[in-house]
Amino acid sequence: MLKTLAVIIVSSVLVNNYVLSKFLGICPFLGVSKKLDQATGMGLAVIFVMLAATATTWPIYTFILVPNSLEYMQTIVFILVIAALVQFVEIALKKYIPSLHKSLGVYLPLITTNCAVLGVAINNINDGYNFIESMVSSLGCGLGFLLAMVIFAGVRSRLEEAEPPKAFEGLPITLVAASIVSLAFMGFVGVAENLFA
Repeated sequence: MLKTLAVIIVSSVLVNNYVLSKFLGICPFLGVSKKLDQATGMGLAVIFVMLAATATTWPIYTFILVPNSLEYMQTIVFILVIAALVQFVEIALKKYIPSLHKSLGVYLPLITTNCAVLGVAINNINDGYNFIESMVSSLGCGLGFLLAMVIFAGVRSRLEEAEPPKAFEGLPITLVAASIVSLAFMGFVGVAENLFA
């Protein structure tokens, strides 16, 4: 069991990275990765929401949708649950921890539209994971998102000092850099299975 969980978490972080391999969550990846503190804040918030979304959506799917033959409602129910969860978290933080709410700022509403959160919830079901495996997968995917954000924040800080050709200034050089970082992560294919063999 521990070997399976270790393979799930390592493959979620490195091999099947939601941003760099599955290309989910690209909007915040490109939009919030200009500064390291913003990238870290967004990554940590996404980890929390991914874990909370999985802890909520897996039981709803397993104990409500499946017994009532409502599996086709999965996507819409998951979207509503994630949106409600993010709103609940925002209200709770605003009331009980206002300093954290202020520091996260617009990050919390942005998480509602982050397709990586929905992708994790749906893929955990599609991969046939039980609850524990789903939670470990969500943690790994969140850590992979954080890793991609932090690495790309470092790359973007170097891009600001670079002098690319005029046609590559701005978004084009950012997209080229993102593709190179994505190619670097492709080198981890096969690592998870062989690491724990």
